[in-house]
Amino acid sequence: QVQLVESGGGSVQAGGSLRLSCGISGNSYSTYCMAWFRQAPGKEREGVAQIDSNGHTVYSDSVKGRFTISNDNAKNTVYLRMNSLKPDDTAVYYCAARLGGDCWGKTYASDFPSWGRGTQVTVLA
Repeated sequence: QVQLVESGGGSVQAGGSLRLSCGISGNSYSTYCMAWFRQAPGKEREGVAQIDSNGHTVYSDSVKGRFTISNDNAKNTVYLRMNSLKPDDTAVYYCAARLGGDCWGKTYASDFPSWGRGTQVTVLA
């Protein structure tokens, strides 16, 4: 069974940076789509970035140019580097996985069967 564990959240001043990590265990597939979602209080969960096993990436307009998703297959880890953080980026960030395929057309939370528990990111004004 696939398990995802996020780390790296915390509090940071606006304009600062954080790097989130998502460790993956139990994956026996060579192809996958990994994504970061976030959910702020009172808001729906939204997709932030995604990467497939070939390294193809997609970003939401709200983070494009500021966030970078990457993967290290040898370490079974996916990262989200977040620069120029804004108070609006404050949310719980979740790692999600869809194994055995790519990210084509997969944009909704319901497209991803496996989830981590989330890590809090707070950006102070």
